[in-house]
Amino acid sequence: MKFFILAALFAIAAADSYKAAEYAPKYEAPKYEAPKYEEVTYAPQPYSFGYDVQDKESYNDFDHSEKSEANVVTGSYRVALPDGRTQIVTYRADSYGYTADVKYEGEARYPEYKETQQYKAPAYPAPAYKAPEYKAPAYVAPAYSAPAYKAPEYKAPAYTAPAPKATGYAVAPSYKSYAPAPAYKAPAAYPKY
Repeated sequence: MKFFILAALFAIAAADSYKAAEYAPKYEAPKYEAPKYEEVTYAPQPYSFGYDVQDKESYNDFDHSEKSEANVVTGSYRVALPDGRTQIVTYRADSYGYTADVKYEGEARYPEYKETQQYKAPAYPAPAYKAPEYKAPAYVAPAYSAPAYKAPEYKAPAYTAPAPKATGYAVAPSYKSYAPAPAYKAPAAYPKY
């Protein structure tokens, strides 16, 4: 018990000397500075390119060419359309905007739809099912015989009264009347003062 009291006193003394504010972690909000972006502008560079695709198996037929001189871009592209025509676009992009000239070569062809084969609705004959043949089950009623129980026979219990045991005492106790005389002494006379 003395140990616990001593431990409690040391704990109180240690708690008084503990300075939580000195040991508490200090948090500072991070300083964030927005990055400075400088827009870099480059002088327009002249370029030119062109490509052409003709693939008869996939029906791809197109080309594209473009050329740039200072602040003016010119070009054209050609595409084969599914209706048989060819679309040709010639464009120019400069400080005034984008201008396009669209032309079509050839005539649109839409072949008539012709059914090549006549389809008959399939005929599904109704399946022929044979009527099920069920044989009626033959049930035989079980033969039960009445159980033969013998009625129980009850006999009245026979109780015998126990015989008293001899104790060695007289049959009737005899009591003497006893009136003892009180045994006390009268108080002595006390002197008066």
